[in-house]
Amino acid sequence: MNMSKLETTLEHLLFRARWMLAPFFFGLMIAVVALLIKFCKELYNLMAGVITGSLENPIISILTLVDSALLASLLLIIAFSGYENFVSKMAIGDHEDRPGWMGKVSFSDLKLKLIGAIVAISAVELLKSFIESDSLSNAALGWKVGIHLTFVVSGVLFALTDAIADRGGKH
Repeated sequence: MNMSKLETTLEHLLFRARWMLAPFFFGLMIAVVALLIKFCKELYNLMAGVITGSLENPIISILTLVDSALLASLLLIIAFSGYENFVSKMAIGDHEDRPGWMGKVSFSDLKLKLIGAIVAISAVELLKSFIESDSLSNAALGWKVGIHLTFVVSGVLFALTDAIADRGGKH
């Protein structure tokens, strides 16, 4: 076997190996199902608590629902974009329900969406902590604020890095 044929064979194998990522993206959809179950349980507890008057603070349950919805949306964006960026384009044509961002989210965009969603989820968790602050120490609240600010600063740095890279690529 000559070197050119070996190289071509190796490149074809590497290209086909991208399909090993597909189970990861399918696994994220299973995680969305798990979040849906958690969401339904929380929604049931919220409604039961409101109807019976036994729920002390419905805002915490509502924020948990928001948190679950944000995380499920994030998983969906990662699964769809990751699949389309690294495995294969989805052959669904111009389906009327195709999200506008599908097929347009680059790896760089995906990183920014990911950090943006993490910051949003962290903000919701921080808000829940502030509402329940009587049960947390100042040190625990301080750690939560510090972690949230770390996510915010990381997001800004990601955005700046991408902006610099985009500007540098145009010259």
